[in-house]
Amino acid sequence: MIRILQIIVVVALAAQLMSVAAVPAQETTAIREDFNNLDNWKPLNFPKIKRHSEYEITLEGTKGILTARSNASASGIIFKGSFNPFHHQIVRWRWKVDNVYSKTDPHTKQGDDYPLRVYVIFEYDSAKAGLAQRAKYGLAKKIYGEYPPLASLNYVWASRNIAEPFFDNPYTDRAKMIPLRAGTEHLGQWVDEEVNVLADYRRVFGEDPPASASLAIMNDSDNTGEASVSHMEFIEVRSGKTPAETPAPNP
Repeated sequence: MIRILQIIVVVALAAQLMSVAAVPAQETTAIREDFNNLDNWKPLNFPKIKRHSEYEITLEGTKGILTARSNASASGIIFKGSFNPFHHQIVRWRWKVDNVYSKTDPHTKQGDDYPLRVYVIFEYDSAKAGLAQRAKYGLAKKIYGEYPPLASLNYVWASRNIAEPFFDNPYTDRAKMIPLRAGTEHLGQWVDEEVNVLADYRRVFGEDPPASASLAIMNDSDNTGEASVSHMEFIEVRSGKTPAETPAPNP
């Protein structure tokens, strides 16, 4: 009888453990920005570009939105915080573009302009770099006062259709361009986007990303000399539905 009771207890415990394991992990949010103000953002300027784009909070009804304007200009805004892409790999946002450019060629420096782009910027980690990379990034830090990012994903609203699912930025192969929208089909309309930045990084770079990343937003027209207006209603970073499938690398 004691043996039978022991078996019953073991079976009951096993059933409880299986039930707990079957419950999906709860999703969590690392960043949620509704653009009531720009307190969480700082300017992202480029040393050789003197004419900057403009970013301000405007109202659509009673709701605040980010409005970005460029006129032969380029600059962005960068989020002050960071997130771990192994824990929070989903980035969602809602954007709208009022007009696109006529002179762009995304594969050339002269045509590298977009009315709106969302950067996911991955932090350089000197502890994991080789000698050559440490020397290169150390020199950049002396010039600019901080390390440049190791790599970035650029999710763009392009002015014309692009055949490739992703391609190198004409300035550096450490920035990968991923066109999500193109041309005039959805001009003046709010469009929702959702991307998995961990999966995208692995897809375009063929390796795991650093464990620290941040966000930036930019409207630029310095190369084409044109002008555009675009908008962002919100942006958020959250965990995926199955975070156990995307473990962080060993320390």
